[in-house]
Amino acid sequence: MPKVYGQRCPVAKTLEVVGDRWTLLVVRDLLGRTRRFQDLQASLPGIAPNILSDRLKLMEEHALVTRRFYSDHPPRAEYELTDKGKELGVVVGALAAWGARHVYKRARLVHADSGREVRLGYFRADTGERVPGSSIRLSRGSSGTRRRRG
Repeated sequence: MPKVYGQRCPVAKTLEVVGDRWTLLVVRDLLGRTRRFQDLQASLPGIAPNILSDRLKLMEEHALVTRRFYSDHPPRAEYELTDKGKELGVVVGALAAWGARHVYKRARLVHADSGREVRLGYFRADTGERVPGSSIRLSRGSSGTRRRRG
C-alpha cells in the first residue's frame, strides 16, 4: 500500500505514487525498452514476485506503464513505460547523478555516443535559457509566473 503523506505539495504527492522501495528501480529497468515480468524480476534481485506484481499494477493504475499479454496459457505479460512514465527518466537520472557524486562513486552519467560525462540542469520553459539551481523555487500558483500584489 502506498504511503500517504497528506500534504499539498507536488513532491509529497509524487512520492505517494513512486516513492516506495522498488518503483523507481522498475522505471530504471524499463527506460528505453519493453521488459517481460520474469526479466524485471531477474534484474531486481531481492524483489518478491508479489511485490513486483503489486508495483506494476500500481504503475499501470497511474498510467506509468502499459501491460501487454504475449501468452494466454499461462498468462504472461510484458511492460513498457508510457510517455508519462518515460518522463520519470529525468528523476532516475537525477538520482543517478547525485548518487554517482556522493554515494556510489564508481559510476557516472555519460552521453551514449561520445562517452562524455553529462550534467543535469534547469532550463526556463519559455526560452530554454539555463538557470542556476539556487534560483529555483516551488510556485504553488497555476503558472510559473510570479504574482504581484498591488
